[in-house]
Amino acid sequence: MSKKQKTEFNKLQKRLRRHVGKAIEDYNMIEEGDRVMVCLSGGKDSYGMLDILMNLRQSAPVNFELVAVNLDQKQPGFPEEVLPNYLSQLDIEYHILEKDTYSIVKSVVPEGKTTCGLCSRLRRGSLYGFAEQIGATKIALGHHRDDIIETLFLNMFFAGKLKAMPPKLLSDDKQNIVIRPLAYCKEADLAAYAEIKAFPIIPCNLCGSQENLQRQAIKQMLQDWEKQFPGRMDSIFTAIGNVAPSQLADGELFDFKTLKLERPSLDKIRAVNLG
Repeated sequence: MSKKQKTEFNKLQKRLRRHVGKAIEDYNMIEEGDRVMVCLSGGKDSYGMLDILMNLRQSAPVNFELVAVNLDQKQPGFPEEVLPNYLSQLDIEYHILEKDTYSIVKSVVPEGKTTCGLCSRLRRGSLYGFAEQIGATKIALGHHRDDIIETLFLNMFFAGKLKAMPPKLLSDDKQNIVIRPLAYCKEADLAAYAEIKAFPIIPCNLCGSQENLQRQAIKQMLQDWEKQFPGRMDSIFTAIGNVAPSQLADGELFDFKTLKLERPSLDKIRAVNLG
């Protein structure tokens, strides 16, 4: 790289590390003695997450372990040698978990329909179970800021729910805690980082399924908004963490039914002579 390119890369690297460190601090994602299972898909985001966490571990104020885990779902054409070759060069414990979820998905989902939803649920279940087997206290997923915003709009537009992806989540059975260290990171920064670092990217469409068309439509909408009104994505993400339940309409979050006036009684107000 040229001197200018090196300078720009250093700025990018520092920015990503700062964002990850801030997210970890804000949500107490990693604590003393944690054994963090870092889920690697072979995509740019999870590679970046592992790289940044390994670096932050060296200077972190708490001691924690990192364990890299990839779930080989047996999609045809999956280059199963790529991740072991990459991980064997790093000073980190790693596991390749083999589960043929591909066959299950193909047997259940009709031809031509997107398989992403079921595939994701099966993958999550497998990873939750494996985390318990290896004694992992946290499960780190590579969702970034853009993923969180897109999920917010997907749920609003197509599910009638006001929810996104939380930076930290306790599973329904309370057996696992999921963390998203990239919650403050922009996808564009992660893409640029992956390109410079030359991570061995594995495409996510090996199963032959097209990526969720609804998510793609939302992504395009947000990109158009950002071009027209720079900074809009930042505002939306800030809003996710700045919720005012009394200004919405969910009776479970705010008690609208028992609202009562708290002003003085009229018979106690003295008349004022203005003449």
